[in-house]
Amino acid sequence: MLRRLAILLVSLLFAAVVLFALLRLLPGDPANALVGVGATAEQIAAARQQVGSDLPLATQFINFVGSLARFDLGTSFVSGAPVAGEIFDRLTVTVPLTLMAFALAIVVAVPLGIIAATRADRWYGTAISVISQLGIAIPVFWVGILLVTVFAINLRLFPSGGFPRRGWEDPANVLRDLALPVLTVGIVMGSSLLRYVRSATQDVLGSDYLRTARALGSGFGEALVRHGIRNGAVPIISILGIELASTFLGAVVVEKVFSLPGLGSMLLLGISQRDYPNVQGVLFVSTLLVLLIGFVADIIQRLVDPRLRDRSTGAA
Repeated sequence: MLRRLAILLVSLLFAAVVLFALLRLLPGDPANALVGVGATAEQIAAARQQVGSDLPLATQFINFVGSLARFDLGTSFVSGAPVAGEIFDRLTVTVPLTLMAFALAIVVAVPLGIIAATRADRWYGTAISVISQLGIAIPVFWVGILLVTVFAINLRLFPSGGFPRRGWEDPANVLRDLALPVLTVGIVMGSSLLRYVRSATQDVLGSDYLRTARALGSGFGEALVRHGIRNGAVPIISILGIELASTFLGAVVVEKVFSLPGLGSMLLLGISQRDYPNVQGVLFVSTLLVLLIGFVADIIQRLVDPRLRDRSTGAA
């Protein structure tokens, strides 16, 4: 765990370096967000001093990393509000959307993936595999547009977008507004996860221990549940970490389609306004969440599989 934690911290530092460098390579100056088109040289100089872009790059980077270490994401150039507080408010939309879509993907992918593997010789097993491949191939935003067309415009069952002004004080309307976004991300991520579940189940079906369990008198279902699921879950756990991170990133994209006030809209607005603190804050928090997901998935994988613990400690 200490080794993985050290890797996590080094990854965060590397991400901070990349983020700082990429934003500084963009044309223009962040001080432009504070001045108008006809600003004088004195006004531009004052704006550069205010945002710190007049400092040497090394000094800017040290200040940037120091602020991140204190989780001080700065203040928006445009609104003047603390970036950390704005991101926290936006996460109340993005995180529930991600978790509900991920839960839906698991509920759909795990049983259908097992059926697709155990009934590969039946027509419905083949149909599940084909449909999952189509789900992977279709872009997530296009799925959202199709769902809006069917369920919002034609059937008028759900709103096409937006979020209640009162937020989670009105949970019924929130869940109604998030229904189509959750379904959009869940379909795409579930299709991808289904393929991995099917592959892991096929590996288990061809294993010697499952064949031995059946030879000793266990039925197919009993042998699969008692001996196959835990062994098949080991590779799936790492995939779940990747899929959860992908679900989070997919939710950020889908927020634009459904006009949700999450991290996605905050990032796009910050880019269009050249609001560097907002852009830096959203990208850093997104990177942090993705790395934390991978860290937790790796620890859980070692807890489930004792062979990985033995290998990491050097045991025979």
